[in-house]
Amino acid sequence: MDWKIELIFVPVTDVDRAKDFYVKIGFNADHDHVPYEGLRFVQMTPPGSACSIAFGTGIGGGLEPGQQDSIQVVVPDADAALAQLRDAGVDANGVDEQDWGRFVTFDDPDGNTWTLQQLPDYSAAG
Repeated sequence: MDWKIELIFVPVTDVDRAKDFYVKIGFNADHDHVPYEGLRFVQMTPPGSACSIAFGTGIGGGLEPGQQDSIQVVVPDADAALAQLRDAGVDANGVDEQDWGRFVTFDDPDGNTWTLQQLPDYSAAG
């Protein structure tokens, strides 16, 4: 049986500001619905990803905005990802070179931290 992660909650203080930010960095706005008063559900998907993020009002767990610091995404090119973020006006940290990958980190407007990882070329290891 396959297990596939569908959705990760990202706590935010301002839903419209968060939506604008994620659209600016290339996420697709899949859903933005208010099914009833007090509930707004926004779902956004990073380019090429099968997993989405969600935020809104009246949803979510116990995390306060800015506490989500464990989302990691694989990218094909850390330098290109850094350039794309900086071109979008995001204050992303430069590429961190490690034996197990090349990493770029950035925060959304609420301080939720994202890590982008370019995997090593394992085929070159011989």
